[in-house]
Amino acid sequence: MSRRYDSRATIFSPEGRLYQVEYAMEAIGHAGTCLGILANDGVLLAAERRNIHKLLDEVFFSEKIYKLNEDMACSVAGITSDANVLTNELRLIAQRYLLQYQEPIPCEQLVTALCDIKQAYTQFGGKHPFGVSLLYIGWDKHYGFQLYQSDPSGNYGGWKATCIGNNSAAAVVIWLLKHVRQCVVRDRKAIDMYLKNNCFTNLAHVTKKTADVEEKELFCWLVAYLHSLLQFI
Repeated sequence: MSRRYDSRATIFSPEGRLYQVEYAMEAIGHAGTCLGILANDGVLLAAERRNIHKLLDEVFFSEKIYKLNEDMACSVAGITSDANVLTNELRLIAQRYLLQYQEPIPCEQLVTALCDIKQAYTQFGGKHPFGVSLLYIGWDKHYGFQLYQSDPSGNYGGWKATCIGNNSAAAVVIWLLKHVRQCVVRDRKAIDMYLKNNCFTNLAHVTKKTADVEEKELFCWLVAYLHSLLQFI
């Protein structure tokens, strides 16, 4: 079925899918991994640079992280030639803004400008989507440190931590599990104290104000259930 609708990037399938965009995402999934993590006092960007041939000269090997201006950088995963075109366009947009307004371009405005170009390549005939996804890091006076990700369709979003390239989904899941575990360990004492101070106080209040046995039993069951959940976290 997909062969009937994947000849052009402008053709939607009956399910509402653009197969050329999905093929571009598949190319990104085989590229080297890029990771971005946002913190309160900075932002981290790391990339895996793969040497696909032992005889390849590393001096002339393509980069994975590009400086866009004084306050922004990006990392790419996908087709290198497409990445070179997009990074050059990002630098031009940033320099035009600096020349016109005498101040650095805001991070999200730069990301939006490039994503508009990427979206156009999925809407007009005779073109194919860029087979590259980008992670943008930067700082501006409006929102401080920022981390963004964009894909071949032109969609973008701000992230606290994200990953693109090979095994990106597994990396995101591992980070989420670690983050949730740290939050639970940090807040476990507070949760346990809240249950003891509030639930049993409310239980005594219910016992004093009403003689309804079912309501007291339900409240006791709820407290026991919450405590049992804490044992497995």
